[in-house]
Formats: sequence, C-alpha cells, structure tokens
Amino acid sequence: MYGLTRASTTLIAGAVAGLLIWFATQINDTHVGGFWAVYGLIAGAGLVMALSQLLGGWTKWGWPRISATFLLMAFVPIAIVSLWIVLAAEPGNGWFHRHVISWSGNLHIRGLVNDLELYAPLFALGIGLVFGYSFDTTGPRTKTTAPAATTTRRRLGRRRTTAAGDGPVAADEPVMRERVASNGEVPAGDRERVTTR
Repeated sequence: MYGLTRASTTLIAGAVAGLLIWFATQINDTHVGGFWAVYGLIAGAGLVMALSQLLGGWTKWGWPRISATFLLMAFVPIAIVSLWIVLAAEPGNGWFHRHVISWSGNLHIRGLVNDLELYAPLFALGIGLVFGYSFDTTGPRTKTTAPAATTTRRRLGRRRTTAAGDGPVAADEPVMRERVASNGEVPAGDRERVTTR
C-alpha cells in the first residue's frame, strides 16, 4: 500500500511539474518580468517534486514542519549559488545583473559563471527542489507514561530474599558487593550465599 501511494503521488507530481514547465515555455523570457515568471515556474516544478515525496511517503504520519538546520546549512548556500547563476543569466542590464557580473569578474569566476549560465533553468529547478527537501514530518504525538517503580531488586530474573528467607529484600538494602568489608571479608551472615569461581 505504501509503495502504491508513493508511486501514484510521484506520478501526479511529475505531471504537475511537467505542466508548470510547459506553462514556462509559453512565456516570453526576453524581458525581465517574463524571465522571472519562467524561472519561478521552473522552481515551482522542483518544489512540487520534493513535496510529492513528503506527502506520498508520509512515513511518520505527522504534520509537515520545516527543518531550520537544513534550511540554514543546505538550502541557503545552494540558493545563493543558484541565484548567482540565474541573476547572471537575466536579460537586460538590471542592477542585480550588473553587480553579479562585476563581482564575478572581481572573484575571477566570470568564465565559470558564463559556462553555467547555459544551464540556469536547472539551477532554478534545484532551488525549488532543495527548498522542498527542507520539510519533514513529525511523528504523531503520543502520551508516554513512566513505568511503575519497583521496590525489590531482581538478580538473574529471581527475587532476592533475606538470609532467613522471610521475605523480599528492601530496595535500599545494599547488594552483596556493597556489603563486603573494606578489608575484603564477607560478613558472616552472607558467607553461605557467596560462591567461589
């Protein structure tokens, strides 16, 4: 059942992501507004694919939550690098585009940025995909009860009794090794219970 649910959810998400990408092909991206609409739809396709695994898997049967650690350690660096490439590919001569190109030259990575500009849509897809990975499900909240306290000590599955055999030993009575005197001698009352190896 789990495999069928996950497979069908992934199939539906793939169809939705494909539809978003098809919508992106219908938009003129030669001007700045159209460019960001196209790349927003592509990033949305990545987000849909990532969320399909969360919703289709639903492995812990809990509510989705965002992982702040994942967001800061993985998503933010990936988003910065990916947006750098996307901004370098932006048409026109906008403020962000000019500064990214200038900073790339100052950092001596202009050639790398030029090469990666050809694959800017993949970086947009990656932004949405990694953002979707920052969500997880929490397990269901269950009430936990503490186990009942015991008043007797158990050793090897049997209840200990006093030397006279008249009942269980109190929990706060010292065990054999605690009753051994500091000189290594066992008290007389406990000698019959001591075994040698």
